[in-house]
Amino acid sequence: MADHPVRVRAERFRTERFKAFVDAVVAIAMTLLILPLMESVSEAASNRLSTAEFFTEHSGQLLSFGLSFVLIATFWLGHHRQYRDVEWITTPLLWINIAWMATIVWLPVPTAMIGQMDTDVLQPVVYIGTLILTQVTTLAGGLYLLRHQDFTTMPADTIREGVVGDVAAIILFLVALAISVSIPPYGYSALLILLLSGAVSKLLNRASRRLGRSVGRG
Repeated sequence: MADHPVRVRAERFRTERFKAFVDAVVAIAMTLLILPLMESVSEAASNRLSTAEFFTEHSGQLLSFGLSFVLIATFWLGHHRQYRDVEWITTPLLWINIAWMATIVWLPVPTAMIGQMDTDVLQPVVYIGTLILTQVTTLAGGLYLLRHQDFTTMPADTIREGVVGDVAAIILFLVALAISVSIPPYGYSALLILLLSGAVSKLLNRASRRLGRSVGRG
């Protein structure tokens, strides 16, 4: 029994290297997004295309680059807020974040598919499905921190709000996926539904508070 406290302490790690590693992975993933466009510029130069022709012929690539760049930046900002006040990280939480990073690193692949391949039914499933997995791993991290609040100085209410926001985003991603698959002309513009995330989060927060009151009265 004497070695139990030592074993518990050994399972915890300070977060400095962890946060630096996450930042590096995200930066590399965002950089990878531009590589297909760099190749397209070389091809355009070989084919003697004008600048206007390049932008016209590769508009899909440009839009997919911009969309994924903004999404990765948004995910990183959310990750930064979630772990800003986290002082300790454990092996389970580390693996949750490794899964999160895997989805971020994978995103340039479906992004390149959007820009360079003809659209089919599976393409939005791969792209938006990746975004859903990113959000699910974010939710998993929030739930873990909610159960281990001694790892962070962030107030419990703030963590709960983040968890609710993650649930709202997952719901909207699923709706966007359903729209893009069932109504192909809307395509990736269905992701604009994410602009409703704030409103959906408020509705879910109200519902959870009402549920909490009703359970308390019961």
